[in-house]
Amino acid sequence: MAHRVLLLNGPNLNMLGIREPATYGSQTLADIEKQVIDEGKSLGIEVTCKQSNIEGELVTYIQQALGNFDAIVINPGAYTHTSVAIHDAFRAVGLPVIEVHLSNIYTREAFRHHSYVSPVAMGVICGLGATGYRLALRALAEKL
Repeated sequence: MAHRVLLLNGPNLNMLGIREPATYGSQTLADIEKQVIDEGKSLGIEVTCKQSNIEGELVTYIQQALGNFDAIVINPGAYTHTSVAIHDAFRAVGLPVIEVHLSNIYTREAFRHHSYVSPVAMGVICGLGATGYRLALRALAEKL
């Protein structure tokens, strides 16, 4: 049976390809999702993708992952730096989580240097653009 991974993307990531391409690249979220799904197939992992600009929806997706997915890859966007609710949801479900950021959050504004997700993630990948998502999936393939 193939492992199942939920790929979550937070606020404004639906604007990839339009929003600050010098920082986030020119690929759209659909482009990235296709690459991750294709990578998953090559690894024997079924990937389901969801995106929301709404914090509560992301929390609901995390909660619904329990019993339905083996792990989660998340780019929480700006909620990285603000959401105790997302942190608590990950703690509640106890699934392996890898946090991904397109840009290197540590070379940007100081408020981006703190993550509420990192303490509950098994790993964090940042600054490698869309490649970070595929690397997260590869890491999970080894761990699952």
